[in-house]
Amino acid sequence: MDMNERQIALSVLESLREDLTYARLNNGSRVLDVADLRQYIYEQMSRIRTASHVAQTLYGHSNGHNGQMRP
Repeated sequence: MDMNERQIALSVLESLREDLTYARLNNGSRVLDVADLRQYIYEQMSRIRTASHVAQTLYGHSNGHNGQMRP
């Protein structure tokens, strides 16, 4: 692992540690064990993917619409 990869990994882990202080699953329960942590990470990844997909759809990135919104 090179220095850039280490810095990214540390940054991600530090952010996760801070997020877990107040983290709640979609069902409202707190993250209490490894299974909850796995579920929390999955939910966060899903939110990021959804937001990315929405942005691409709205702003036409990489879909041949030259940055224009679809009608």
